[in-house]
Amino acid sequence: MIRFLTLASSSAGNAALLSWGGQHLLIDAGISCLRIRKSLAALGLSMDDLSALLITHAHNDHIAALSTMVRRHAVPIYATAETARQIAYRVAGAEPLLRPFSAGSSLEIGGFFVSSFPTSHDIPGSAAYRIDCGGRSLGLLTDTGIVPQGAERLMGVDLLVLEANHDVEMLRSGPYPYALKERVLGRWGHLSNAAAAQFAREAALHGTGDIILAHLSQENNTPRAALETVSAALEPVGYGGRLTVAPRDVPCEPHLLEESTCSVLPSSVLES
Repeated sequence: MIRFLTLASSSAGNAALLSWGGQHLLIDAGISCLRIRKSLAALGLSMDDLSALLITHAHNDHIAALSTMVRRHAVPIYATAETARQIAYRVAGAEPLLRPFSAGSSLEIGGFFVSSFPTSHDIPGSAAYRIDCGGRSLGLLTDTGIVPQGAERLMGVDLLVLEANHDVEMLRSGPYPYALKERVLGRWGHLSNAAAAQFAREAALHGTGDIILAHLSQENNTPRAALETVSAALEPVGYGGRLTVAPRDVPCEPHLLEESTCSVLPSSVLES
């Protein structure tokens, strides 16, 4: 059985856990180490059970726990070369644990086959991932102002974690300063509900299963607004999967996938 859940998902902090075959991959660590420990304990796990940590980028809401983690736990940290350099500079003691790779490349982390591609975000090295394990696939696309080249790798995944950061009108009329609004709305910012809906529709047409909407802004979005916008785009194409919103501050209900022997790894992984 393959299990995935977000531990937290918002502009204040992000972390998720993918488990399969006795291996546990933590994706981002943007909440406190204590919160990660408590979330793992609720699943019968500890920090020592983590096989590796996979980082999307070096903004604090994705790496906040690293300073504590590297002092207490020798968990390998996988990140693009640009992100690894930033972590090495900012987090004392992290360098020996870093396992950098080239953005756009594919690699194997234990039994997890990871295919990466750059996102359009305002920090060097930001990446999205497709992860294959047990004959199933997970796509993770957050922290990007536009749907980037390479996102076609996520078409047809069994589970898609997709950013739906803001409602455009809520953002434009909200409390953010003008410069911050332009940053979020721009090419190097975050996906809106409408942009997420368009990508979700294309993914559904290619057979994507469950979709988790993630990284919602507390100030410029609501779960209801995100769900309504994306649902409206999915309904005409007969989407039959499960559409949910990742909670901001608590773990989501685990998504469970039965293992399969029929799926074929994407060529980007096989050729690496």
